[in-house]
Amino acid sequence: MGRVAFVTGGTRGIGGAVSRALKEAGYNVAANYAGNDDAAKAFKKDTKIPVFKWDVGDYQACEQGVIAVENEVGPIDILVNNAGISRDAMLQKMSHEQWSQVIRTNLDSVFNMTRPVINGMRERGFGRVISISSINGQKGQLGLTNYCAAKSGVIGFTRALALESARKGITVNAIAPGYVATDLLSGVSEDVMKAIVGQIPVGRLGEAEEVARCVVFLASDAASWITGSTLTINGGQHMD
Repeated sequence: MGRVAFVTGGTRGIGGAVSRALKEAGYNVAANYAGNDDAAKAFKKDTKIPVFKWDVGDYQACEQGVIAVENEVGPIDILVNNAGISRDAMLQKMSHEQWSQVIRTNLDSVFNMTRPVINGMRERGFGRVISISSINGQKGQLGLTNYCAAKSGVIGFTRALALESARKGITVNAIAPGYVATDLLSGVSEDVMKAIVGQIPVGRLGEAEEVARCVVFLASDAASWITGSTLTINGGQHMD
C-alpha cells in the first residue's frame, strides 16, 4: 500500500490541485472540505478521491475525522494543511467574528489537524507536514490583520514542530504562495487585479498547479533533508 496523503480544503482551488497532483504522484489521497457539497461531489466523481466533510476549526471534529480517514484509507503519512478563508477589513472596522473566523480556520486548524496525526507519524518513523502559508504572512498587507496574523503563525508553528520532529523522520515545512488565480480572488475588481499583477515581476498570477508541484516535492523522499523551511512561490513579488 502506498503512502496516504490527506489535504484539508482539498476539493477546490489550490487544495484541489494539490490533491490531484499527489494522486498523480502515486499517493493514496483523501481530501477534506467544509461546506460546498456540490463541488466536493463533482471533485470526487472526477478524481475518485474520497472526500470527508468537517470543520477544521473544530478540534473534536478533526479528531473524529482523522479516525474516519485512517479507518477508510489508512494511517496519514502526509498532511497538507491547506484550508483557509479570508474576511478582509481594516482593523478599526474588523469585527471580533471576522478575526475569530480567520484565526480559527487558518491557524487553529493547523494544530487541530496535526495533533491527531503526529503521534502516529512518530511511531512509524516517517511523516510530512506541509502547511500553506501566504506571501501576506511574510510581508503583511493592508486590511488583512487577521489573515496575516494567521499565516505568519503557520510559519512559526512550522519551525517549532520541525525542531521537535526532525529525529523522528518527520519533516515539517510551509509554502507561502503569492497571488494565485483561485476563487479567493474572484471578487477583486479589474483595476485592483491590474495593480496586483503590476507588482509581480514575472507579470502574471500564479497557477494552483504550480503550488501543487511544490507540495509534491516536499512530500517526496527527495526532500528528506528539508525541514523547518518556508518555500516561497510568488513570481518574485516578495523575496525573504
